[in-house]
Amino acid sequence: MMDRDLARRVFACIDNTTLTGTDTVQSVSDFCRRTLDMRLADGTTVAAVCVYPRFVAAARRVLDGSGVKVASVAGAFPHGQLPLGLKVEEVRQAVADGADEVDIVINRGLLLAGEENAMRDEVAAMKEACQGRTLKVILECCELPSPTLLQRAAELSIDGGADFIKTSTGKGSGGATPEAARTMLEAVANYVKITKKAVGFKAAGGIRQPEEALLYAEEAKKILGDNYINNQTFRIGASSLTDKLFSFLTL
Repeated sequence: MMDRDLARRVFACIDNTTLTGTDTVQSVSDFCRRTLDMRLADGTTVAAVCVYPRFVAAARRVLDGSGVKVASVAGAFPHGQLPLGLKVEEVRQAVADGADEVDIVINRGLLLAGEENAMRDEVAAMKEACQGRTLKVILECCELPSPTLLQRAAELSIDGGADFIKTSTGKGSGGATPEAARTMLEAVANYVKITKKAVGFKAAGGIRQPEEALLYAEEAKKILGDNYINNQTFRIGASSLTDKLFSFLTL
């Protein structure tokens, strides 16, 4: 039997996500309205709705004043393979259109080529372009061939200013895994130990069942403590999961 209290806390940490090639202003607006309808009896909602940059303004119109944040992917999502100036401009535009949070993806090619400073500096440039908004940095763990490289990607992203590090785009050959989550959470724990500053963690990609979402929450609790499971430091990227978790919590 699932822990109902933990399930409620995880629900409040969901980034309800629509990132399809058939999204339209109408479909994104409807998605945001359905998200707002999923409010628990105590008023709890999901943390954010995550959309493509061109739909940020539409999401903002529906979600404004609701307490649900607008998140936008940006920075040449999902591959990160554009010149840095264009990636920075996309982040700036998302912020100008009303994004509270921005999810970017690292340039894995730079990291794999050993150009660590360049990878970190790209993150830093996009953090600056966020103008104080929350920056989530996607590592795309399925494309990093070893735990050592994944750990290094996490460290460089945090050093570049990431507010959250995130497992996956959901568009790669694989999504979140417990093993990748553990490596990333340990990198966060090491950073917190040294600096006493909080960095968030987001699991995304292929998380479709409530039990899977709770598994990531339990892993985070083990490494960073029970208080870490709040939407300031813990997120789950989800689409079909949201409906299922809401149904469980409203039975």
